[in-house]
Amino acid sequence: MNDDVSKRRLGRGLAALIGEMDQPMPVDTARPGVSADRMVPIEFVSRNPRNPRRFFDDGELHELASSIRQHGIVQPVVVRTLASSQFEIIAGERRWRAAQLAGLIEIPVIVRDVDDKTALEIAIVENVQRSDLNPLEEALGYEQLMAEYGYTQNDLGEIIGKSRSHVANSLRLLKLPEPVRDLLAAGSLSAGHARALVPTSDPIALARTIVSRGMSVRDAERLAQNDIKAQSEPKTLAHQKDQKDSDTLALERTLSDALGLDVAINHKASGGQIRISYKSLEQLEEICRLLERR
Repeated sequence: MNDDVSKRRLGRGLAALIGEMDQPMPVDTARPGVSADRMVPIEFVSRNPRNPRRFFDDGELHELASSIRQHGIVQPVVVRTLASSQFEIIAGERRWRAAQLAGLIEIPVIVRDVDDKTALEIAIVENVQRSDLNPLEEALGYEQLMAEYGYTQNDLGEIIGKSRSHVANSLRLLKLPEPVRDLLAAGSLSAGHARALVPTSDPIALARTIVSRGMSVRDAERLAQNDIKAQSEPKTLAHQKDQKDSDTLALERTLSDALGLDVAINHKASGGQIRISYKSLEQLEEICRLLERR
């Protein structure tokens, strides 16, 4: 079967499976809202080490645990069978963690027979569609699917219901140094803040300035543009006329964010050039497709 066709079908299948998780199928008469195949001892369920989600807010977990104590688990944990009576989480690790805090002995589960690849895909799609991943986790999940299973940015966009440029801009965050990634993962920086820092000369120092001053995304973009402008300042008066103005730099950023690629504009009085940098044939094909669409 053609890979593109199979991946499109996979996307629809995953969406259907996730939707299926939301349909009630009572299993416990004491809790008629619970949708599950069965109840299993909580110690028989383990987390998936490949789950893209790494950060769980302690305060939110304790709030959910308090709700679970009163109402039980309204939506079951989706798992797959590892061995006899042992299960690995596909989706719902936060509910599983909160259930442990709540002292539950058993939890409702939906059991699905899937391989490693599909389990990872479901985990990423479910988390992205429900906005449970921070921007860094989302980018790492995309990178994992591309590296291990040959997904393209277009494939991912179709499956998760996002544009290719969204996927490309998400992956650009992985170019940032570790200290900036940490601030992004902790929520101190938004994805908008972080994207502005990618082309700068010292993203770590600028990120700390943004956090300490509580700067908005727009202010962060101005700060980044000033840094980029400083990098390109001419060393002699003879090169002064080649300096890019702030409007040109802002347009470069706008086009770069729209395409998810590096864009350079060389504007002169009588005309100029636009340079779009790509790193793969897939990106080149996407540029051609966009141009042909015009």
